[in-house]
Amino acid sequence: MNVTYPTDAFGIIEFQGGGFINKAMYIRVSYDTKPDNLLHLMVKDWQLELPTLLISVHGGLQNFDLQPKLKQVFGKGLIKAAVTTGAWIFTGGVNTGVIRHVGDALKDHSSKSRGKVCAIGIAPWGILENKEDLIGKDVTRPYQTMANPLSKLAVLNNSHSHFILTDNGTCGKYGSEVKLRRLLEKHISLQKINTRLGQGVPLVCLIVEGGPNVISIALESLRDEPPIPVVVCDGSGRASDIISFAHKFSEDGGLVNDDVRDQLLVTIQKTFNYSKSQSQQILLMVMECMKKRELVSRGRK
Repeated sequence: MNVTYPTDAFGIIEFQGGGFINKAMYIRVSYDTKPDNLLHLMVKDWQLELPTLLISVHGGLQNFDLQPKLKQVFGKGLIKAAVTTGAWIFTGGVNTGVIRHVGDALKDHSSKSRGKVCAIGIAPWGILENKEDLIGKDVTRPYQTMANPLSKLAVLNNSHSHFILTDNGTCGKYGSEVKLRRLLEKHISLQKINTRLGQGVPLVCLIVEGGPNVISIALESLRDEPPIPVVVCDGSGRASDIISFAHKFSEDGGLVNDDVRDQLLVTIQKTFNYSKSQSQQILLMVMECMKKRELVSRGRK
């Protein structure tokens, strides 16, 4: 890259292990890095072309299984959307939960096709296993993807093409990446890709499984200005199935009858092992989402 950054960790990762060789560009940045500086880096130094669509994937961080048919439909749909539109895919970057399923789809695609999908992982530096191996300026570093089963840390997913590693000085905690990712997505969505029509980059929030925080991500997306459409992967479990159920049984304006509301409350309690009052808070968020139900769609198996 031959550039100077205010960071001591950037270059190329060479993933080792798992019989799958892949290289990815990476940089460690401060959690409060300005989004325009990041986008400048991505376009100028990583030489990425601005996307015509940005797919932001959210979901469970703990590992979960998808039914084989659903996994296949999810993977094919995601890759097709990315390839046909020239999209960027944003994920949390580490090899757990929903990100692992995205990684499997990317790996499957790269084994059959030469076209590379731009998949950018935005992960907190502090939760990474073997992060010391990545320190160095403009370096190529081998990176071991075999996770230590006794460690609470995570390894990067080896199917991504780029990583932005956010650092706020904490170790073993998520969180430093959340605001930076949201601001970067917003900044990218405001870039004019069709100057004649003055259109920005469409942004879509894709939800697979997930905990209560994922329901709040869906609500934030729908409340954004302009609102961000949400696609839920119906049948993947937990948060996405709760939103999907509410969508299926709500009317225009997001109204649901008492039976549906009661059923949703019980499902939330069981799914997240929550008390009734905690579950009512989540139910309120789901109902708020349904006020914009025309912007929610269910990807079906």
